[in-house]
Amino acid sequence: MACPYFYPTERMIGRLWPHPARLPLGDGHAGLCQADPGAEYRPGERAIAEWCNLGYARGQCPRCPGGDGPDAVRFTVSGEGDGRVRIYWTREKDHRPGDHGPLEFDIALRSLVSPHPNLILSRQAEAYAESYLRRTGRSHD
Repeated sequence: MACPYFYPTERMIGRLWPHPARLPLGDGHAGLCQADPGAEYRPGERAIAEWCNLGYARGQCPRCPGGDGPDAVRFTVSGEGDGRVRIYWTREKDHRPGDHGPLEFDIALRSLVSPHPNLILSRQAEAYAESYLRRTGRSHD
């Protein structure tokens, strides 16, 4: 369950997590904190390792907003066929599901067929799909 304010920009390989394939996005990622939409911020290693990639940072991460917003985003592959990976997403609050829905990732184009209006959620879904394709041996890198 990644932080709902974390925009992954690149895959991180190595030292921060003993089992990166178990991470919510399927790999560890560096990226940007967009908790404050008017101030782009690149979190340090501690935040990346403990909150950005794992979510549920409210009360721990100084940048995480209070209030009724979501605490984490969860993804799962719900199917695959016709050159697409079907992904189901759920945003959680207090470990309970909130809003949710399907997305499709086009394997050949390496992008979502119809991105979600929330650009962070869309980018996380793409990162998750790319990790899934790496684990199944169909990655470009």
